[in-house]
Amino acid sequence: MTDLFPATRWTLVLAARDRPQERRAALEALVAPRWKALYVLARKRGLAPAEAEDAVQSFLTRLIEGDVLSKLDPQRGRLRAYLKTAFHHHLVNLHEHAQAARRNAGRPASFDDVEALVASPAPTPEVLFDRAWAQQLFEEALHTIERELASGERRGPFEVLRELFRFGETAPYPELAARHGMTVPQLKSFVHRAKGRFRQILRAQVADTVAEGDDVDAELGALLEALAA
Repeated sequence: MTDLFPATRWTLVLAARDRPQERRAALEALVAPRWKALYVLARKRGLAPAEAEDAVQSFLTRLIEGDVLSKLDPQRGRLRAYLKTAFHHHLVNLHEHAQAARRNAGRPASFDDVEALVASPAPTPEVLFDRAWAQQLFEEALHTIERELASGERRGPFEVLRELFRFGETAPYPELAARHGMTVPQLKSFVHRAKGRFRQILRAQVADTVAEGDDVDAELGALLEALAA
């Protein structure tokens, strides 16, 4: 029965901190996708690209292989807030952790969008960290839907969602429907189902990063605010 409830939630990571193998697998699943947000924070703190890569990788290695969580109270804090604070301390004390770990593990395939994010205006590095975190969660949810459509688990043109779910202006529904050989009602029905699935995936992802009993909606609201900041 344990396999039905894999240790992927943030609270379960904390609960498994005395079981290194379980904790490592759970931590890798949770923190590896946060590479971009950590990298953006490091760059905004003044590190050059290569230095930022090393800082993120050494931090993740220390987090996964070390004993960083040993004194953390499982009843307090969200993963986003914890990683932001812990990484800040890691950057401050970087000279004590001079050995750079492997750069490419967990590294994004392209840095173009990341560097564009680094160059974007933001009141503080922390605000930009939250924005990158939110964007990554949205991208992961969209990629999940793309895989489901590609596998035949769900039906519909993913190109429509790629256009509608991106930030900025999109084409009107009649134009999109004609472009993809659909009627407007068919398009609206497809988009409605896709949005519902997107919210479901997004909530599950956010639930994996908050403490047990914490408000998922509050964290979602904070991430939406970060995107709008």
